[in-house]
Amino acid sequence: MPELPEVEHVKRGLAPKIEGLTIKEVSFSETVIKAHEAGRKAVVKGEGLDSFKFAVENSEIASIERRSKYLLFRLGDDGMLILSHLGMTGAWFVVNELGEILEDRFRNHVHVIFTLSNDQKLVYSDIRRFGEMRFLPSEEAHPPLAEIGPEPFDEDAEFRFLAALTLPRFARKAIKESIMHHSVIAGCGNIYATEALFRAGVSPKRRTDRLSLKKKKELFQHIVDVLHEGIAAGGSSISDYRNVNGEAGGMQERLQMYAKSVCPVCESPVKKAVVGGRTSHYCTTCQK
Repeated sequence: MPELPEVEHVKRGLAPKIEGLTIKEVSFSETVIKAHEAGRKAVVKGEGLDSFKFAVENSEIASIERRSKYLLFRLGDDGMLILSHLGMTGAWFVVNELGEILEDRFRNHVHVIFTLSNDQKLVYSDIRRFGEMRFLPSEEAHPPLAEIGPEPFDEDAEFRFLAALTLPRFARKAIKESIMHHSVIAGCGNIYATEALFRAGVSPKRRTDRLSLKKKKELFQHIVDVLHEGIAAGGSSISDYRNVNGEAGGMQERLQMYAKSVCPVCESPVKKAVVGGRTSHYCTTCQK
């Protein structure tokens, strides 16, 4: 599932291509249309396809922002927006024709096409259709956005991170489960949590309240550093992530612990455990 660095890279790729353009027309794949007719709101959530189409057509894309793992397409200056979450296999492309999407698996799973005022197409593809997009009259119309914690690069992020870890709902949980929760810190999922914990020398299974304040601060800095590194490397393409140009990221080549079998430091076999519903890789020698 794309995490903060991947979504940030998508945002940076889309912004210069679509900001200031108007959505002339919206169309949907037969798969999405049939799912909605059967009562299953595939890809477009919260309302019907006709309502979504009516709401966004003839709207200007004033800007695109990222909040945690969400993309926010701001429409005009009235607070309206399209919210997009990539799920596990979602991808955005800007093309003249669908044939410019080089990989069959993305080209064959295009589900929403926004025709823009310059006649280019803003295309959403989703192989497994776990992603979603919503038209919102305002951010307040989608309460989950308000639950998201600080962006890791915000000035007060460390203070709010440390405060969240002392709350009863997180204090007795495994530290990896705590830092992957979006109310503790935005955008840190399985890949980057695994890497940050390895760099900090902390076991993913260690209980949150068993970490000293010094170690929590150290872990926070490693989270920030690994997310910055992920952005600089263009994100991690473990399986299906692609940027708006159809290119894979390079962070997967720099990962030290995620999905590894041998620790790069001590050469001990890497252990696996399920923490917070996600498979965790860790070294029992280097991480305590």
